[in-house]
Amino acid sequence: MHHLAVFASGTGTNFVAIAKACAEGRIPAQVAVMVCDKPGAPVIDRARELGVETFVFNPKDYPSKAAYEARIVKVLDAKNIDLVCLAGYMRIVGETLLGAYEGRIINIHPSLLPAFKGAHAVEDAVAYGVKVYGITIHFVDESLDGGKIIAQRAFPYEGSDPAEVHRIGQKIEHELYVETINKLLCER
Repeated sequence: MHHLAVFASGTGTNFVAIAKACAEGRIPAQVAVMVCDKPGAPVIDRARELGVETFVFNPKDYPSKAAYEARIVKVLDAKNIDLVCLAGYMRIVGETLLGAYEGRIINIHPSLLPAFKGAHAVEDAVAYGVKVYGITIHFVDESLDGGKIIAQRAFPYEGSDPAEVHRIGQKIEHELYVETINKLLCER
């Protein structure tokens, strides 16, 4: 049985999709821990409802990124984590975590990378007037949204409402993330 860690900072819809897929046997793994950097984030309650252990931390309680990432690495190592899945985790992963889990950290991003990197990808794409949006899953490296692409899925949208793009994209995210995790674990 593979062990996943899912990192999230907000509502946790991708976390829920992954955890449910594991519980239903659609991913040959279990979510061993959900890591959250925002005490009070809705994803924490969602994890508890699904019986998933959490590690919640406030970065301000640590002297540096290296310090809190060293603590995260200890948590992940204790759970024998095979794959780290970033799912709305709004922090740039630093060299401590990257060094410990190189090649085993993936992220989902709401654009067709390499276009529209960063935290406001959908809003930037709408402002630019694109007609085809998409979702990308990629390996995490030291660059911002720049690691090797694993999977992408595009969808057309001709409007100008970022909330609608997020709504359409979120359904695709949940399906694509589950498919991609499954594929990666089967290749291991």
